[in-house]
Amino acid sequence: MKLVTITGCLGFIGSYVTRACLERGWKVYGIDKITYAANTELIAEFSQNKNFTFQRADIAKIRTLPECDYVINTAAESHVGNSIINSDDFISSNIVGTKNLLDIIRNKPENTDSRPRFIHFSTDEVYGDIVEGYHKETDRLHPSNPYSAAKAAADMLVVAWARTYGITYNIVRPTNNYGKNQYHEKLIPICVRNLQRGKEIRLHDKGEPYRNWLHAQDTADAVLAVIDKGVPNEIYNIAGDFEQKNKDTVRKVIEAFYGDQVDWNGYVNLGYVRQGQDVRYAVDDTKLKMLGWQPKKIFDVEIGEIVNFYKENFRW
Repeated sequence: MKLVTITGCLGFIGSYVTRACLERGWKVYGIDKITYAANTELIAEFSQNKNFTFQRADIAKIRTLPECDYVINTAAESHVGNSIINSDDFISSNIVGTKNLLDIIRNKPENTDSRPRFIHFSTDEVYGDIVEGYHKETDRLHPSNPYSAAKAAADMLVVAWARTYGITYNIVRPTNNYGKNQYHEKLIPICVRNLQRGKEIRLHDKGEPYRNWLHAQDTADAVLAVIDKGVPNEIYNIAGDFEQKNKDTVRKVIEAFYGDQVDWNGYVNLGYVRQGQDVRYAVDDTKLKMLGWQPKKIFDVEIGEIVNFYKENFRW
């Protein structure tokens, strides 16, 4: 049986990772600051499992971590729009928080057990955009906004702490995640909410930017694959093998909401331009697939059920 500490366990991706670890029979020590985006209803769900323990804490301020085999760091401020308005929380959580976790791990006495491996969640956005082709794990980092800059800085800290202090790590860089229980600032749930409220959907840059979509369950499975078979001190991209323009994503949400015959153009506003907008994110995840992982969820199959979930489950 493995002992796993998961930061951000009440967040979107963190909750999927937590659930996947519990389903394996692992003991999970969940840590969450409980920001506006946390889903506190998950505490009751996870606490039904005797292997789950919860602590409310800020990763930038905690002083100890429990004995464990892995620390999976999913805790982060993640909404690009918020980072453009004010980056303070992004610096605190994504950079200072990561450094604090790394310091706790490196200062762990090794007289009783080895240090845990640090599994750090990054993002494909650290590479910046790419018009053609795909970013590999060895490509230079070229972030375009405060959020991705903070994540890139955290990645560099992880690599530096490994070289200087000898910690063991893996960094995973997933593409855009989708699924149920995502906070409504993200594209798919905010589209559903706006449709429910009779409000237009603002599509940045006329909806032309491309994004690669990855179901959060596939992301959780990828992390388990890295734990099971991954090489220590390596970085792994995680892609969903499904790419489309943002306007096509929104069109599919609208059609799932109203039906295929609706004129989706009447529900969108194409006049908004966002600072630092990347035209396309795309990563090569060949290294991860060599571990035996493959995405299982198909966007066009899942989107109807996901839209219905957000229609039926209102969240403030």
